[in-house]
Formats: sequence, C-alpha cells, structure tokens
Amino acid sequence: MTDLESLWTSEDVIKLTGGNPSKHWVATGVSIDSRTIEPGDLFIPISGPNFDGHNFIGSALKKGAVASVVSRAVDDLAQDVPMLKVTDTIKALDKLGRGGRNRSVAKIIGITGSVGKTGVKEALGSLLSDQGRASFNLGSYNNHFGVPLSLARLPKNAEYGIFELGMNHSGELTQLSQIVRPNVALITTVEAAHTEFFSSTDEVAQAKAEIFDGLQKGGTAILNRDNQYFDLLRLAAFSAGASSIISFGEHSDSQFRLIDSVLDSQGSSVKVCWDNSNFTYQLSMPGRHWVQNSLAVLAAVFAVEADVIKAAQSFVNIKPFKGRGQFHTIAIQNGHFELIDDSYNACPVSVSAAIEVLSRLEPKSFGRRICILSDMKELGANSTELHCALADKIIDARVDLVFTVGPEMRRMCYKLPPTIKTEHADRSDEIIQPLLGALKPGDVVLVKGSASGKMSKVVDRLIDFNIELNVSSKKNSENSYVI
Repeated sequence: MTDLESLWTSEDVIKLTGGNPSKHWVATGVSIDSRTIEPGDLFIPISGPNFDGHNFIGSALKKGAVASVVSRAVDDLAQDVPMLKVTDTIKALDKLGRGGRNRSVAKIIGITGSVGKTGVKEALGSLLSDQGRASFNLGSYNNHFGVPLSLARLPKNAEYGIFELGMNHSGELTQLSQIVRPNVALITTVEAAHTEFFSSTDEVAQAKAEIFDGLQKGGTAILNRDNQYFDLLRLAAFSAGASSIISFGEHSDSQFRLIDSVLDSQGSSVKVCWDNSNFTYQLSMPGRHWVQNSLAVLAAVFAVEADVIKAAQSFVNIKPFKGRGQFHTIAIQNGHFELIDDSYNACPVSVSAAIEVLSRLEPKSFGRRICILSDMKELGANSTELHCALADKIIDARVDLVFTVGPEMRRMCYKLPPTIKTEHADRSDEIIQPLLGALKPGDVVLVKGSASGKMSKVVDRLIDFNIELNVSSKKNSENSYVI
C-alpha cells in the first residue's frame, strides 16, 4: 500500500476470521514478511516446516506494524501489544484475501501462462494505473500465500485488480482462481515449462485451463491464437461460462493481430490490427516475446473497457523489469560492458528468447557475446534433451563465451563447438571469479537461470563491482579495479 488510508480495522478482521482482539486498531496495509514491514501494516506470521513467523512479531512491531495476527502465545512481548488471536494464521490470511475480493467493485484480471505472466501483469498494472486506480500483486506473489495476501491488500476503491496466478501441479490454479474470481482470465501461452509434475505439455495446457474454474459467469477469456492449445483452452473457457474470447497473435483470426514488428536491441516498433483499423506503437523492452506480450496486455485493457490506444502509446514508457531483461552498463577499466539481467527465472522458451535478444546486441570494439546460464528446473524426464537443444540457439546467436552452472547446462556445453569457449561451476557463487577474470570492455553479457540457481548473485556482484570501481575512481583516478 502506498496510500495512508484505512484498509482493515480490527473489527473487519474479527468478522472475517473469528479472531479475538486485544484492542482496536486500523491497518493501512498487510504483510507476511517482517523484513518488508511498512508503518501501518497488519502483520500475519506464516509458519512452515523450517520457520515460524511468530518469532519475528517483535521485529514487525518495532518497524511500525499496528498489530499482529497470532495462533499461539509469544514470549517476550508486552502485555499491551495489539494482537488478534486465531486458530490458524494461514487460514486467517486466506479469509482476509477472500474478504478483500468480496468487498471489491474492481474489474479483476487473472493472469497465468507458461512464460510471460509476470511481465504482462507488471505492464498491465502500469498501463491501467494511468487510467484509473489499479492494484496488482508485487513481484511473483502468485501462490497460495501471495494471492490471498495480494487480495487482502486490494484497496476498497480500486477500479482494476490484476493478479498473477502460478502453478506447477494440477489443481493449484483451480484453488487460486476460485479465490480471485476474475472477470477476465488471460493465458499468455502454454509451453514446456514446469513439466516435471506432468506427463506431457497437453497436461500442462489442461492445468492452465483451470484458471477458468473461478472465472465469473459471463466473463472474458484472453488467449494466444498462435498457440497450439488455443482450441482446447477456448472450449474450456466456454464450458466454464465465459461469454467471450479475445484472441491475440499473428494468426489471421486474431482480434489483436500482429501485422508487423521491427525489432532492435533496445525495443520494437509494433503494428497491430484491431477493430478493423491499424495502429503502431513503440516498445522499450527488446525481444520478440515482448511483442507478443504487448498484444496480450492490450487485449486485457480492452476487456476491462479501458482506452486501448492510450495504453499502446504509453508502452514506450515501460522499461524492462529487474531480473527480466533489465539492462545495465557496467564500468570497467578502459571502458564498460553491457549486462542483461534476466536472472529471475528460466524455461526453454524464455532462455531462447533471452539468447535472441543477446544476438541483436552488437559488442563494441573487440567485445564478445557472453552467456551465463544455470539449469532450468522442473522439466522432468525431458530435461537433458531440452537443455541440449539450447546449443543450437547459442551457436546461431554467435555467442563467444559460455559460463554454466549446474549439471544439465554442463551437458549442454558438450554440444557446443570448440570455437565457443566454456567455463563451468556447480554453484552460481563459484562462477563469479572466473567471470570477473574474463570480462573485457565492449562485452555484452546475458545472465539467465531458474530462481533456484541463484543467478541474481552473479548480477548483484557485477553491479557491486560497478559501484566499487566508481568509488575507487573518485578516491584515486590512477587506481582502478581490473577484471
């Protein structure tokens, strides 16, 4: 929450959870993480196999939380600390999320897909914020904790609510969608991602269709017309009670149809046909995948009756998000190199898209194209095959040097020709020093990997180096770090 207005009172939460309060309070936000508490938040501690949020209630209150939900006695807290006693804090969070949804008059959009859902959610949230009061879940708060939390944070007077829904098992999207109860359900695409728990991509498609289980009667489904599962998803949407389908893509029947796009290293010019007329807009996010994502965003803008043309014109103001293609220029002795931070997560489609972006960037002077890649997770029996298939992408992108982390990426390196130099490590922190020793001015560097691969550590170290070099240069212009 950024507005200091009442979100929940103690009486509101009592009615929803059946909890017992110690005193009256008014919360302007909700948090489940004591590290990110804002003054005015209601703190809801979550317990898991290896942690108990109750241990951090004191810290949350010191940072400004107005109260805490609790399910057990907490030692070392003053008697007058504002508490709300419940039997289960996770169930209390769920009830609070449902309560936030029930009282909302906002037009609610639910977003899922094998790739692109976070970027689409962020872009849609930004564009709709230009046209009204929009609320959307932060980061990738898209699971059974994050979705109720995001709904609990939904302002009472929000006009638009945008929620990303994630899954890696059958049945998960049904549960999340029935909490969100979207008026609009958007599926970016269905690809071979999170296939470890499915026997085929067909099953992934069926699981993605679960988003329609919570779609409000008469709601709208937004689907990728170019995807091979379009017909399956269309039928599932109509079976669930959708009244209309909005499609996007290059297919001639798409309602938001891509006519042409001109891609470069910094973005794209996109020409679209919609409502029997053509219009053009600019993207500041590079990559063919963002052209497709932008069509999905505009379809959602139309579905909630906002201004499509205004949204399209505003796309140029949206920059790549942290961990999802963000660009950095990193200082180095005698020059600099370019860093593409795509470290947040990875699957075969997204890694291929990131490598394509790298291919469009021309190294300066004697610079090189460099990939730092970690294993893609949850790919099941086809994992090795899917990793090795990236070798051809790397070759086609004219990559000069590849750093890899994890056993699957190591196997991929065996498919590369000897003209492409490789360096391998078992963990992301072990690849940092070899990388620092290899970088030269003019290089263009891509960092990409699954979240569990912790490739953000590599990015953070490179950015820290930039800071260290600048500080060193200010102290003594003759002494610089050399990598």
